[in-house]
Amino acid sequence: MNKIKSTIKILFLSLTLGLTIVSCEDSLDIIQSNELNDSDTFNNVADLNNYLLGAVYASVNTTNEIKFTSVFTDEVGIAPTNTGQDVVLHRFFIDNSEAYSSGIWQSHYTTINRVNRLLKAAEGITPAAGEVVTYNSVLAQARALRAFAYIQLESYFTTNMADDNALGVVLSIEASDDLYLKLPRVNNGAIYNQINADLDFAYANLNTAVSDYYFVTKPLIDALRARVNLNRGKHDLAKQYAQAAITGSGLVLTPATPMPAGTPALTGTWATAFYNESTPVATAVPYRNLWNDRSNTGTAAVPSFQNFRGENIWALSRPLTGAWGNIAALYTTNASNANGSPLFDMGRNQYNILLSYTSDIRKFAFVDTTSKVDAGYATNPNYITSDVIIIDKYPGKGNQNLRNDIKTVRLSEMYLILAECEAFGGNFAVAANYIKNIRDARRFTGTVTAPTYSSIPGALQDILKERRAELCFEGHRYVDLRRLGKIAGVSIDRHFTDDRITSLPTTLDINSYKFTLPIPLAEVQGNPTIVQNPGY
Repeated sequence: MNKIKSTIKILFLSLTLGLTIVSCEDSLDIIQSNELNDSDTFNNVADLNNYLLGAVYASVNTTNEIKFTSVFTDEVGIAPTNTGQDVVLHRFFIDNSEAYSSGIWQSHYTTINRVNRLLKAAEGITPAAGEVVTYNSVLAQARALRAFAYIQLESYFTTNMADDNALGVVLSIEASDDLYLKLPRVNNGAIYNQINADLDFAYANLNTAVSDYYFVTKPLIDALRARVNLNRGKHDLAKQYAQAAITGSGLVLTPATPMPAGTPALTGTWATAFYNESTPVATAVPYRNLWNDRSNTGTAAVPSFQNFRGENIWALSRPLTGAWGNIAALYTTNASNANGSPLFDMGRNQYNILLSYTSDIRKFAFVDTTSKVDAGYATNPNYITSDVIIIDKYPGKGNQNLRNDIKTVRLSEMYLILAECEAFGGNFAVAANYIKNIRDARRFTGTVTAPTYSSIPGALQDILKERRAELCFEGHRYVDLRRLGKIAGVSIDRHFTDDRITSLPTTLDINSYKFTLPIPLAEVQGNPTIVQNPGY
């Protein structure tokens, strides 16, 4: 009976996690009124593993970061069919009741609380001799996911990611039966120490037989170490771990070839072959398959989804069935095309960056064929309807127009981390070569000349440009500007046509307090120990 209760509980938790915005109750409440007691849920190693899969993994969600970043920075413009959705955020207004920033906080503390509960329950379970590896690996994966949650929280809510003495977030590592437990924020050093401890434990105890990119692996742990050390300004460590992630993953950058025959264009015969899922998988473009989750192990008649790894080090699985959130719904209503009632289209300067690259696959992989491209957009008073660049980075899969796996850590990010580290070290030729590696992989004909850097700010400007081209709509731009904007002299870069009101600001001072998110109102109201970030 206890096993049945456990299964029912895990199924319930899984089905409640598909929404982009989670409810804004006190983020540190450990036990909800509809939860079973731990004694009903955890009785053996199998229960721990089921809870890890059905509750902890299922709670990991970065869609709030992706949507907030796209709307607040310079990735999107307001589409013709937008009737006011998120327009206030797009115009740089943010306070502690803003939904997506609150969702970032709530979502990751949900993961943290579930990990804490699992770890506490594990203390009361003694694995049999044949279960020790599984037991240790469950704890390792849980702690790695907790570390990821803290990395995300630190990336948005501390005033200075590189200062260990700056105020960080709330450190919660113990499950508690106190429904009203309130904890204060601590300094970054305490949070980073916990992240390092969790990742070290995970690396030492992970079952290395697990290599599926939907789960925690050693290359993922190295990638997370690289990411957190990059944000801290610890470039030697970031470089070390990024190289380890690349080597350990055994992956290569997903190529832009083979390409369909003919002249590449958003419309026409070539485009039909490029975008159509009935194209024989043997000749389908690998980089396009990276985004539509279509595996080369399938057939044209029966394509296989969920299995095309490409350069993914880690992706959040969003299968065809189940009550999952649909990532493309962040930008559109029904489908990633002009008939799908898009809420946001691609920002014009974002699109112009893709256009600036010769023979680059990303313009075609990220833009739908139904887009309207107006060469005179800057002077056409009807630009809102004449120049509509439809975002197609998440084209859907199978019969799910809006659903795709969420690509959370990719190999290209590791190359970009290496380039940034080398630039800060003054190794400009080496940094430029890492950027060339990415641009070569994305080019479907010929090769790319390596850029030339002569200063740290100049190198970082080009690296930010490449990050903007490669990682757009994946939730990086806001944190990238937080980390590098002041040094590179770069901030939000919109075109005035991204809004219906042409007189609105197209940028935000990089020194603005809005480059740190507010602690959510629900947390402030429910936790009197919380210190709010400046400006809110």
